[in-house]
Amino acid sequence: MMKRALFTIPLCLILIGVIVTSFVLMGIKPSSSNISQAQKLAEYTKPAVVRILGYSVVGWQFNNPNDPEVDAILSQLNYQSVVGGSGSGAIISSDGYVVTNAHVVEAAQMEDEDIANAAFDQLVTIIADYFQVDYDTAYEYMLTYTQYTGIQKVIKVILPGGETLDGEVKSYGAPVNEGKDVAVLKIEGKNLPTLKLGNSETIQNQDNIWVSGYPAAADSDLLSPDSSLVSSMNAGQISATDKKTEQGSPVIQINAAATHGNSGGPVINEKGEIIGLLTFRGDTVNGQEVQGFNFSVPVNTVKEFTNQAGAKNSSSSTDKLYKEGLELYWGGYYNNALEKFEAVQRLYPNHSEIKKFITNSEQRAGDSKTLWTEYKTIFYIVDGVAALLIILLLIFTFVRKRKPVTAPAAAGLPQAPPAPPTIPENTIPDLNGDGKIDVQDIILALQEQQKKQQKKDDE
Repeated sequence: MMKRALFTIPLCLILIGVIVTSFVLMGIKPSSSNISQAQKLAEYTKPAVVRILGYSVVGWQFNNPNDPEVDAILSQLNYQSVVGGSGSGAIISSDGYVVTNAHVVEAAQMEDEDIANAAFDQLVTIIADYFQVDYDTAYEYMLTYTQYTGIQKVIKVILPGGETLDGEVKSYGAPVNEGKDVAVLKIEGKNLPTLKLGNSETIQNQDNIWVSGYPAAADSDLLSPDSSLVSSMNAGQISATDKKTEQGSPVIQINAAATHGNSGGPVINEKGEIIGLLTFRGDTVNGQEVQGFNFSVPVNTVKEFTNQAGAKNSSSSTDKLYKEGLELYWGGYYNNALEKFEAVQRLYPNHSEIKKFITNSEQRAGDSKTLWTEYKTIFYIVDGVAALLIILLLIFTFVRKRKPVTAPAAAGLPQAPPAPPTIPENTIPDLNGDGKIDVQDIILALQEQQKKQQKKDDE
């Protein structure tokens, strides 16, 4: 046994080491601890933050052929006025529901008369400024010779990837100081990136938050056109949780920087959940905006309108694959990340970030780590074989066959003689004495039997 153990025990230890090593390797997971939470949130949220244009186009007809100067101005305007503006929003479902402020799309929701009046006021201001006359004089003149020819209401949702889609209002609150400043839009799409709606009841004063959107202050003639498709994210904290508008609607005060264009943009918590939508800023001081005093509609108010619209806050396969790819990428598993990113591109080709990460992953593929968890099946097979070998080696080493032992006779007692051999019944003896039992013996036996029977019959 000792000789066997010298060979089998070291082999068993090696096999145990193989099993332990496989479990250690399978337990290694990608680590993104080198990436800050803010950076993660920025990458997670960017694909789902959209730019929204809500406006109405009013057509004009000028009826004074004796005034070519005014007609020339209208001609430069293409005989149109545009009423409205831009804001931000967030996609909350993979099939295209978008949340934003009501005031962002107000110009497409107003009555035609109100739109025409706002557009006319805009046109009068242009004429008054050009001819350096007072507003009332320009107003009376334009009212005499101008009429509107039609109104076109437009809502456009610009995705981060550059795609521009028509938006349809599914539920609508009211602009600032008129009610709950929330609107829910619907765009056509599938597998869209999304953001999750959180719970504004759980927020606390001084919680960390981030505001995402397309602030007008970030737009500049010095930037490339495609820069307008890149959202901004500013960090801050919750300053107050219990404030209300004059109409009694709850609002959350935050100190993150924001400006025109941020309206309707999501306010994100540390989990990447929407806890509010930016709605308005604090008052100006000496005609200047003062940063750090901004307000958002709580997400639980937003949920009232998503429920009215029949929108379900659901993530998509795009979200899952994208986040898995980012974790692998940040952990240095570039080959595995590339597979995830390519899957995202197949599902949703217009994803705003995916081309960048595919290119970066391809460039770093040579430095990619090995993701051992992908070899689980192989490891389980190897571990099973190793465990079976260990069991067999242990049996071979420590389990031996025992020889049967005859019990000795008790002292002082005679041993019983061995039993005579048992003669099988009907065994024919060697009748002819030739030392073997064969056919001749059988014949002699039968003859002898017949003689005995004959004798018995004669008696």
